[in-house]
Amino acid sequence: MLAENNSTQPHRGNLSFENTEIAFRHANNADLNRAYWLFKAINNNFLVKIGPGMTNFALNIGLPIKGVIKATIFKQFCGGETIAECAGTIKNLQQGGVGTILDYSVEGEEHEHVFDHTRDEIIRTIERATGDAAIPLTVFKVTGVGRFGLLEKLDTGQSLTIAEEQEWQKVQDRVKAICQNAFQAGIPVMIDAEESWIQKTIDHLALSMMQRFNQQKAIVYNTYQLYRHDKLASLKLDFDLSRTGGFLLGVKIVRGAYMEKERKRAQEMGYPSPIQPNKASSDRDYNEAVRFCVNNVESIAMVAGTHSEESCRLLADLLDELNVPHNHPHVYFSQLLGMSDNLSFNLSNAGYNVAKYVPYGPVKAVMPYLFRRAQENTSIAGQTSRELGLISKERKRRGL
Repeated sequence: MLAENNSTQPHRGNLSFENTEIAFRHANNADLNRAYWLFKAINNNFLVKIGPGMTNFALNIGLPIKGVIKATIFKQFCGGETIAECAGTIKNLQQGGVGTILDYSVEGEEHEHVFDHTRDEIIRTIERATGDAAIPLTVFKVTGVGRFGLLEKLDTGQSLTIAEEQEWQKVQDRVKAICQNAFQAGIPVMIDAEESWIQKTIDHLALSMMQRFNQQKAIVYNTYQLYRHDKLASLKLDFDLSRTGGFLLGVKIVRGAYMEKERKRAQEMGYPSPIQPNKASSDRDYNEAVRFCVNNVESIAMVAGTHSEESCRLLADLLDELNVPHNHPHVYFSQLLGMSDNLSFNLSNAGYNVAKYVPYGPVKAVMPYLFRRAQENTSIAGQTSRELGLISKERKRRGL
């Protein structure tokens, strides 16, 4: 079961991110060996660079590689192709005290009927979470229920045509329907961050949903990418707005996912990059955002999405220093399925609220997500080596 309210909590000195027995307790020997060889392959930058093109080509011409993908990279980073197929992953995580965030990871669609289907699928994740402590949070992207180009036009302040006005109303209605269902079920829903040139519209939409649904409980969360140099200030400004508006601010803080794309676009179009000048600046703002949220924990509900041991340690220590219960409902740690199990399961073992993003969807449709995960592991300094080292340590402990 996930952590329940209690009057005592382990001292922070008991928290270790090196305990591989706890980190991989949920993984059998076959899982551990698969992860070992997969991260070895990801560590080879050549495979990561040519993999997407080769795989998409093979899938498009009908080569029988779906089974191979599903048994390897898909199994590592995804829960299944459907909500029902995620049942085993949900149960496995729950046994380690870690919650599931069902993440329907189909991307890049442009058609109204697909947007309607995605809205309905997100609502199904809320229905699946209702009454089940193993699924404490849900999530969606606005580009899953609306056209990217429309959001881009709105961000620049251009006038919409009559047809676009009608299209935009449908997007707002889909977002409202998702948040309304979340509100009625009492299940928090996070709105993911996206590219900077559509984010202003997403931010306005998220805040309007919070004003409507976060009066008594944090239901709607917006996401702040702290690799942007302006997002710490945005977080603080939105907090002031929430205080004035009388609603709880729901916050997911991440470092960010579009750095190379952001810098390239800024350079090509001749505007200042929104990205921090270096990693140290991102880390500084991320950790300051953690401090700000914890210092206002009764008015801000936070999900700390991070694979940084330093940031996880900081948040854990702050909760102890300020005598905030480890399982306070306004504080969650979050990592991606298949990564940083040493953080997720050791934090849970110490009594903290933890939930993993569990992507799901048809294999071909989630391939862009899967290859971003592989590229992320190679681009984050030391991430793949860290994963490999921990897996190797546990394999050795088990005598494999």
